[in-house]
Amino acid sequence: MASHDLVIAPVSGKADLKAFVELQWAIYADDPAWVPPLKDEVYGLLTPGKNPFHEHADHQYFLARRGEEVVGRISAHIDHLAAGMPAEQGFGPGTGNWGLFEAKDAETGAALIKAAEDWLRAKGIMRAIGPISLSIWEEPGLLVTGFDHPPTVMMGHDRPEYQGWIESAGYAQVKRLDTYELDITQEFPPLIQRIVQSGEKNPRINIRKVDKSRFDRDAAIILAILNDAWGNNWGFVPITDSEVAFTGKKLKPIVFEDLIMIAELDGEPVAFMMTLPDLNEALKPLNGNLFPFGWAKLLWWLRKPQVKTMRVPLMGVVQRLQSSRMASQLAFMMIEYIRRAAVTKYGATRGEIGWVLEDNQGMVAIAQAIESKINKSYVIYEKGI
Repeated sequence: MASHDLVIAPVSGKADLKAFVELQWAIYADDPAWVPPLKDEVYGLLTPGKNPFHEHADHQYFLARRGEEVVGRISAHIDHLAAGMPAEQGFGPGTGNWGLFEAKDAETGAALIKAAEDWLRAKGIMRAIGPISLSIWEEPGLLVTGFDHPPTVMMGHDRPEYQGWIESAGYAQVKRLDTYELDITQEFPPLIQRIVQSGEKNPRINIRKVDKSRFDRDAAIILAILNDAWGNNWGFVPITDSEVAFTGKKLKPIVFEDLIMIAELDGEPVAFMMTLPDLNEALKPLNGNLFPFGWAKLLWWLRKPQVKTMRVPLMGVVQRLQSSRMASQLAFMMIEYIRRAAVTKYGATRGEIGWVLEDNQGMVAIAQAIESKINKSYVIYEKGI
């Protein structure tokens, strides 16, 4: 076979897996907005036995080569928990996914998507949704606006060309996810301040920090609220106990008590807001490697992070309170308390909320009320196969 012929093959063995992980460094070599992930983290994500996603999913990774050169990659996967959800919530029976998509040119991109579709079809899948890498809770969607600035912690980054390549393969947008940014050095509008002050006078309301010494207890409280609050959302997939433990262990170093709040009403936890300092600001100079000096630099940073950006990846209010004045009051109180801590203790100047489903009216209204603006949009695509 001539050296220029494109070959798509399943990942087999350690050398292929290494090529799969390291391809991004070639793809994004000239992209100043890309943040190199920690290679150990990526291997952990991809490896059954390390990432509990694989306990309820089947997968196949593919590499594209021209001669000796690796020119693309993709994953095809079936999340059986997602396939077990009602179809009207986004996934459902007969639905599979692909993700971790990277390609050096359009021909490679098309061939990789076809390989993922063929694998899914052979498993009885009739509808492909992508890109989702690997779980909806990890990095869903393709970046379509906001290429000019780096993603925050746990958000994806893509090349602008990918949108056209995916749409040329017959994919249509099924959902848009947005992130909102705001200047957190400015106080919120007077109306929001009045809502916060009124909540502070209400003896039924208690807003408390998480207690890191009781991390497992508070993680369980947050998960219970999350499952209730997000249970009817598009794309919702239940999080398993082992995934909670895995994510908790991963996030624990960047969990700071005054950045994660739980709201109690009449003594019952009913809402939460999780904020993370933007670890990507510390990771970018490490170029994916903790050794030889990266580990020490990261540990030093983690002792008392000083960051420009804080990201709010998750917030939720139990369903029985959703669409009520109380829900927005609790949200504004948590946002304001975290805003103060972020500015005074961590030196942050910018907040980022997201991702937020484009049609999540409650969250969109909160984002608009605090005068935040969309800074990045990610699109999830679907196609009957």
